[in-house]
Amino acid sequence: MNFLFIGHRGVMGVEPENTLRSFVRAEQAGLDLIELDLHLSKDGALVVMHDAQIDRTTDGKGAITEKTLSELRELDAGGGERIPVFEEVLDAVQAPLQAEIKDVAAARALADVMNARGLAPRVEVISFHDEALAEITRLVPGVRTALVASRYGPEVVERATAVGAGTLVLNIRRLTLETAELARKADLRTFGWVVNTQDQLRLVRALGLDGATTDYPEIKRTGRFTA
Repeated sequence: MNFLFIGHRGVMGVEPENTLRSFVRAEQAGLDLIELDLHLSKDGALVVMHDAQIDRTTDGKGAITEKTLSELRELDAGGGERIPVFEEVLDAVQAPLQAEIKDVAAARALADVMNARGLAPRVEVISFHDEALAEITRLVPGVRTALVASRYGPEVVERATAVGAGTLVLNIRRLTLETAELARKADLRTFGWVVNTQDQLRLVRALGLDGATTDYPEIKRTGRFTA
């Protein structure tokens, strides 16, 4: 299997994160997958944003859950970009997607869209939360899931297996050869995040990982020169 490069919130190192412009640029750069984050607005829209609060990435303040989609649309998400909804991303790019969900409510809303549009082959659902992955697995036949972990040890492999995930997405700062080998023995794909330097790319390749999540599109271009 080829080593895969995943665009983190599009290409957030060079474009406003989780915007259509960022996703389009990730696709144009030839990244293999595009990762994005989903929250629910006050009126139930699948809003593409990482934080639960809008303060960091827009000119607004407050929680996403306290804003309607119409109110969120009025905000600047960086460089004049507007906050997209998931369906707009599906139409703006053709690349496979990793959609991160934060909770069971988002899992249910995402399941409705995935089932209506037959997205199981295109969209891998990822989450830090085991219960959210369990819910999307229950609701979407054939869905592929990935467990994301930041603070973890070798037990993360057992967690992923227990929830039926086929992939691990792991913070490279805590990644060890032991965990990488256990994942391989369990037939789990393993991606490392965030990989933004050549040294980090050499590390994940030396550990035998299957891919890297990056903020910068040039990592894929320069990565072919990395052993």
